[in-house]
Amino acid sequence: MPSTNLYLNFNNPTQFIEGWYWTLPSNKLKIGQVKAITLLGRNLAIYRGVSGQVVAIDAYCPHMGAHLAEGNVEGDNIRCFFHNWKYNERGICVDIPSLEKPLPVCIKTWHTAEKYGMIWVWVGEEKPSSLPFVLELEQADCDYILGTRFVKNCHPNVLLINAIDAHHFNTVHNLPLEIVFDSQDLNPNAITFSNTTRGGDDSWLIRLIRPLYRKEVTYSMCYWYGSTGTVTLGPDFLHFYIIFALRMIEGGKTEGQTILVTPKRPGFLGWVVNRGLLWLTQQVGNYFAKGDTQVFQTIQFNLQTPTKADKSILQFIQHVNHQKALTWEKWETVNYSNSQIPSTPNSELTLIEQEKNGFKI
Repeated sequence: MPSTNLYLNFNNPTQFIEGWYWTLPSNKLKIGQVKAITLLGRNLAIYRGVSGQVVAIDAYCPHMGAHLAEGNVEGDNIRCFFHNWKYNERGICVDIPSLEKPLPVCIKTWHTAEKYGMIWVWVGEEKPSSLPFVLELEQADCDYILGTRFVKNCHPNVLLINAIDAHHFNTVHNLPLEIVFDSQDLNPNAITFSNTTRGGDDSWLIRLIRPLYRKEVTYSMCYWYGSTGTVTLGPDFLHFYIIFALRMIEGGKTEGQTILVTPKRPGFLGWVVNRGLLWLTQQVGNYFAKGDTQVFQTIQFNLQTPTKADKSILQFIQHVNHQKALTWEKWETVNYSNSQIPSTPNSELTLIEQEKNGFKI
C-alpha cells in the first residue's frame, strides 16, 4: 500500500470521500426485515418499515450494546431484542417497557435512497448531494439488472482509474487507437471523462465500426465520490450503460457490484428487447474486465513516473484529493493542517503544469 502522504485522499486505506455508497440490493430487504451491514468500517442495522421506507441506523442499542439487527421491525420502528427498547425512523427512543416514559435517548440514523435496484446510504453529516446516475439517463425511467459482485485486492480509487487508463487499451486490449480523455467537473463530487480517438485506419475492425459513429467512438465515464463509476459506450444508435458501484473494505480493498442499465421501452416487446440488451451489456462489460482483472489482485499502486498518457489519471487523483474525506469506521471529518498537505512529486507536477499551459510533452 503506498504512503498516504503522497495521495492524501486518493488510495488512502484509512479514509474515504463523503458521499453515497451502495449497501445491498433493494429486493433483498422486504417490508419488516432488518439486516446487519458493515459499511466503511461502521456497523449498521438497515430495515424496511411498513411504509416501505428504508432506515439505516447505527447498530448498537445505547442501553447495553445489543445489535439492533437482532431485533424486530414494528411499523416504521425498530425494537431491540434484548430489553425491548424501541426506536423510531429518526433514531429516537419512543418506548421502554419497564418505564412509563422513555429516556431521552437517540441513535444516529443516516439518509437512504433507492436507485437502479440498489439501496444507497449517505455517509456524512452534510445534506446529501446527488445520487450517482448515468448522465444520458438522468430523467429517464430505466430497466436494470445486477451483474457481477466482486472483491479486488486494491483500493476503489485504483480500480476506477482502469477505465481512464488510455495506454492500457493498446497494451492489454490491443485497440489500435490513440485515446485521449477530456475531463470536466460536473460538480465538486463528480467528474466526467470523454474520449477523443486518433488513428486505427490500418485496422479492419476500426474501419468496420467507424461508419456507426458520427464523430468519436462513444466512450465516456462519470465518477462520483471517488467510488462509483458510470460508463457509457457503443455506436450512435445504441448506447450501453454500466455502473460500477464500489466501496472500500478492510485493508483498503474493494467490494464492488456492477449494475447494467438501459432506458425503459414500452410494452411487452420493449421488455423483451431490454432483457436482451441488458444481457448484451453484461457481455460487453465482461469483455473489458476479462483482460486485466488479475492485475487488481496483485497491484501495488504508486504512480511515481507519470507520462503524457497518464494525464486523465492525474486529473482524477486531484479531483479525489479536493473532496471532503471521512475516517474509516468513525466517519469523522478529516482536517488537514498545512504541514500534512502533500507536495506533488516533481515529475507529476511538471506534467500537470505543462498540460495546464498547453505545452507539448
